[in-house]
Amino acid sequence: MTRWRIDLAYDGGGFHGWASQPGLRTVQGVLEDALGRVLRLDQNPTLTVAGRTDAGVHARGQVCHVDLNVPELTPEHLLRRLRRICPDDVSVRSVAIAPEGFDARFSAVWRRYRYRLLDSEQPPDPLERHMVAQVRHPLLLGTMQAAAQLLTGLRDFAAFCKHREGATTIRELRELSVSRRPDGVIEFQLVADAFCHSMVRALVGALTVVGGARRSLAWLEEVAGSDRRCGEVPLMPAHGLVLEEVGYPADDQLAARAVAARSRRSLEVS
Repeated sequence: MTRWRIDLAYDGGGFHGWASQPGLRTVQGVLEDALGRVLRLDQNPTLTVAGRTDAGVHARGQVCHVDLNVPELTPEHLLRRLRRICPDDVSVRSVAIAPEGFDARFSAVWRRYRYRLLDSEQPPDPLERHMVAQVRHPLLLGTMQAAAQLLTGLRDFAAFCKHREGATTIRELRELSVSRRPDGVIEFQLVADAFCHSMVRALVGALTVVGGARRSLAWLEEVAGSDRRCGEVPLMPAHGLVLEEVGYPADDQLAARAVAARSRRSLEVS
C-alpha cells in the first residue's frame, strides 16, 4: 500500500459537510467516488482528512490522505484524472506520495480558519455573498479585539463546542485576531492545534455578542471558564467560514507528531 496526500479546495454550499453520510452529498463521498472511478476499484477507498468541515463550510487548504495499492500510479496521472472527473465545486490542488509517517489528521500541528462577517444593513458584495455572513447591527471592532485576547492559549473550550462523548475539548488557540477590511467586512482569523465541532463558529458568535454590546467582557470570561456548552453563545452561519490552511512539521517529525496528537489532552501540570 502507498499513502497519497491530496490537497484540495471546495465550495461547501452544495455539501452536507465533509464526512460521508448515507443518501447525502458530502465532500468525502464525492472524492472517494471519484477515486474509485478513475482507478477502477471494486470498492471505493477511504479518505482521512485533516479537519472535518460542517455542512456549508468552505475550504481553500484542506488536506487528506488515502492508502492505495495501484502499481505504477504516478502523482501526475492521478491528479489529471481527478481534475477531469471532480465537480466544479471541488478543486484538487495537488497530489503527492506522502512522506513516511504522514497522517493528514494526526500529523497536523495547526489549522487556520477565517470567518467573514458584514455588520451592516447593506447586503454583502454579490460576488462574495456565499462566503460572507451578515448581522444587521454595528459591531465594535476594538471591543471584539479585546475579547479575543481573553480566549487565546491552552484551555478547555467546552463552552464553545458541541459535546461528543469521550472526546476532549482542550485545545491550544494560538491566534484569534479581528480586523476590518476597507469594504467594511470583518475578518476573524483563528489558528489552533485543532478545533472541536462547531468551535470556530461559536467563538465568533461570542465575540459578536460582546461586540454588539449585548454582553460584557466579564460575561465572556465567565462563559470561557464553564465546563459545558453555553446556550447564550450563538452559532454563526456556516457559509462565512473557510478552512484556509493546515500546517505540518518537517518530514522527520511527522510520525512523532501523529503519536502525540492521539494522546488525550489534559490541563493538569505534572
